[in-house]
Amino acid sequence: MDVSGAVEDRMITVPAGRVTLSDRRTRRSWGVDLAAYQLAACPVTQERYARVTGARPSTARGDRLPVEGVSWLDAVRYCNALSAQEGWVPVYRESDGGGVTWDAAGDGYRLPSEAEWEHACRAGTSEARYGPLDEIAWHRGNSGERVHEVGGRRPNAWGLHDMLGNVWEWCWDVYDAEVYGSYRVLRGGGWFDEPWSCRASVRRRSHPTFRIDDVGFRVARSVSA
Repeated sequence: MDVSGAVEDRMITVPAGRVTLSDRRTRRSWGVDLAAYQLAACPVTQERYARVTGARPSTARGDRLPVEGVSWLDAVRYCNALSAQEGWVPVYRESDGGGVTWDAAGDGYRLPSEAEWEHACRAGTSEARYGPLDEIAWHRGNSGERVHEVGGRRPNAWGLHDMLGNVWEWCWDVYDAEVYGSYRVLRGGGWFDEPWSCRASVRRRSHPTFRIDDVGFRVARSVSA
């Protein structure tokens, strides 16, 4: 685990493990085995997003606030831009038609899979939350109906902040291609959500071009064997 530098700059090494995902709508569950990987300790901040892209798309303004108002495609492009800036091989390839593929040969930054996201959120626990909700998350009951700076709530056992609440986070996965086409998975709940939405297992979906003020993302990287 890397604990050097400001919390918003840290990448945490998440251990290998197995996670069971579930979908409330279909009442389906499935297990996923995961290799070790790295995940950012916090969602990408507005300052970091601006540093990499030159853009400040968020409705609320503040360097240490999580960037919001970003689509899934914006997040993918950020990952590639950050990889290029830091000398890594970009992970994503975008076609002229707007499709995106994951290049396994790339060693740069990417979005977590939803299995990686949930495994990291749970941090070795089997509970819906990794602590008392008001201590770990900004939600409708305590946020004042606004987004808050990253790292302000207690982290989970692996040092990850804001996995629940504050902003929803884009994941790599398609939600359900047969029913929703290209819609992608969102995880974690946000500052305007009721407490029931801020649970490790809750899944939400949206179109990859959708932008709104309670959706952001954090970055991941694969770990070399």
